[in-house]
Amino acid sequence: MDTENKLCNKVEECYHIMGKKWIGLIIHTLIKEPKRFSEIHAFIPDLSKRVLNERMKELEENGIVLRNVIADRPVRTEYSLTKKGTELGRSLKALEEWADKWL
Repeated sequence: MDTENKLCNKVEECYHIMGKKWIGLIIHTLIKEPKRFSEIHAFIPDLSKRVLNERMKELEENGIVLRNVIADRPVRTEYSLTKKGTELGRSLKALEEWADKWL
């Protein structure tokens, strides 16, 4: 497989991940600091808890989000962006600026 086809496959995979509803907003929510599930849900109220749970698992499987269980009492779970997720969030910033200007 030549370099151009490899790049095309990677771009297609990226659009497949980002094309799922709510993914961009979830990443946007986590860009500044880690958040608990309920905080993410409060930021995106139209997103059902079931779908949020699915998306968080997908993002974790793709190495974009890290799930951190904090063993305090009560036990808490926080989600944060990995290095990979932070770089993706930075690249989405340009898209947000475009949306602010043109939509």
